[in-house]
Amino acid sequence: MSESVSTTSGTSKTEGTARTGTGTDVELGRVRQLWHLLEPLHAVFYYAPETFEEAAALGYDTEERWPSYFPYRAAPLGTAGSERVTSAFYSFSPRMVAAHMKSAWKTASPEQVLNARERAVDRAYRAIFGDRITSPELAEAAALARRAAEAANTAARPLAAANAELTWPEAPHLQLWHAATILREHRGDGHLAALLVAGLDPVEALVSFAAIGAASVERFESRGWSQEEWTAARERLTARGLVDEDGIATPAGRELRRQVEQHTDELAAAPWRALGPDGAAHLADLLGEFWVAALGSGLLPSETTLGIGKV
Repeated sequence: MSESVSTTSGTSKTEGTARTGTGTDVELGRVRQLWHLLEPLHAVFYYAPETFEEAAALGYDTEERWPSYFPYRAAPLGTAGSERVTSAFYSFSPRMVAAHMKSAWKTASPEQVLNARERAVDRAYRAIFGDRITSPELAEAAALARRAAEAANTAARPLAAANAELTWPEAPHLQLWHAATILREHRGDGHLAALLVAGLDPVEALVSFAAIGAASVERFESRGWSQEEWTAARERLTARGLVDEDGIATPAGRELRRQVEQHTDELAAAPWRALGPDGAAHLADLLGEFWVAALGSGLLPSETTLGIGKV
């Protein structure tokens, strides 16, 4: 989306309001902002050294992030094979998913991976947040985020549903990560629906996102598509008038991505209605210092395929 959202508790430029009744209106800008705040708190897990240490202890290759990324994220689905994981993850090349999933559950069971995941989150958050791990602010943020996550309707949202079905951990910092995970997967599942409505297949979704400058083409290459597949997708989008011959989005292409991102916000809004506008604003304020700590850890890449800070 060409418009931006502040990653503090200030006013967002995203227009629109999610409504369910008096006192429960939540601006779509707030929905986008809460994603921007929670996503780093979820994603830092995948880059933390503690995460790779736990994965290595299970027997996964940790020379790069992908051999552990796929089982860590897919474990809530149970012993899902590559076709189901490809479907749920959407924008990854089926070949890449198959390569990493073919031995995932031979190396460790989903239950073992989930236990390792919780240990890694615990260790990583303690390293990142220090003494703030037991602060009342973190406990309050966790309680609010959990309330929103428990209000999420997971119908037709496989990754959100799989995570929501897991037992809630007891410690507030683990509850915060678990809530952030349910909410980001809820949003992600909805985003895939928005892409389908827009007629963007998995590789076209990446090409069109790169075309608006959400991230570099080189960054999107991490999803495993070949140059031939990328070029063919770009040609299909060019034929639709969505990108030019240089791979840059046309006005129609930018408008389509704007619609996709707004549709995603609309589909992601329902859990935040459980907090109401005041509760959502308060959670945004509470998350600020932990968001800063996650970014300040230096673990997260400066550029991601999610377009955080650019959409």
